[in-house]
This record gives sequence, structure tokens and C-alpha cells, in this order.
Amino acid sequence: MSPSAAILEPQSVRAQLHERGLRWTPQRRAILEVLGSASGHVTAAELLERCRAVDPEVTPSTVYRTLDTLEDLGLVVHSHGPDGREEYHVVPEEEHGHLLCETCGGTWELAPKELAALVDTLRQTRGFQASVSHLTLSGTCSSCSDAIHSGGLPS
Repeated sequence: MSPSAAILEPQSVRAQLHERGLRWTPQRRAILEVLGSASGHVTAAELLERCRAVDPEVTPSTVYRTLDTLEDLGLVVHSHGPDGREEYHVVPEEEHGHLLCETCGGTWELAPKELAALVDTLRQTRGFQASVSHLTLSGTCSSCSDAIHSGGLPS
């Protein structure tokens, strides 16, 4: 069983939903199945498309409401990808940020150790406890930068 699937174990999630007065539906089960098998980040639109392959009755409103509930339960988190769109993923083992290349659209995860100096500086100088799960730094990746400098891509 993948770590994502273990976090989204249906019986546990079902019990948590019932505690909130919410019903366990085939559509919610489909959402959990798809999220549990997803690697990396997924947008709500991508999740809806994948869920409809499992259960054609899944609606956009059910996907969004379920994602909100799963986030409230601490089972998924969202971050902001290209153009500010929300991307969801099952709670990672460790909080991480993201890099986004504005030229090619590539994205990469930033490990906590890569962000440690920034987080520590903000805590020491401003008393600010940074949450990096929503952090996306935009810029130009090394491949695009090299291509721009060699005249391969327009700057």
C-alpha cells in the first residue's frame, strides 16, 4: 500500500466524515481512490476527469467539497501551481515548497532542508513562522537560462 493510500484508508476517512455528519458516497470513495493512486500534485479538474473514469456520476461540486473537507481533516493540502491554480496532494511526509520555471512551465519540489535558511531567517528577524507548503518561487530553470544565454530561446 502506498503512503498516500494508507493516509486515505477508506474506513478511517468514512468514520471521520460520519463524525462531521457527512455521508459516505460512491463518489467520495472514487475521489479517495484516485487521490490515493495519484503521484505528485493534481488539480481539481484533473481529479474530476480521473474520477469520472471510475464513476461517471462524480460532479465538480462533489470534488471541490470533498477536497475542502479532506483538507480540513488534514489529509490533503493544496499549493498553487502555474497561473495560481490550486493543486492538491495527499499530505506529504514533510512540508515542501515549489519552483516554477516561467519559460518552460517545469515544476520541482523544494525540500525543507533547501528552505531551512529562509524559514530560520524569517523566524529570527521577524518572528514569523513560515508555512512553505503554499510557497511557489517563479523564475527560470537552468536549462532555459542556458538556452536563453546561448541564443536558443527568446528572452
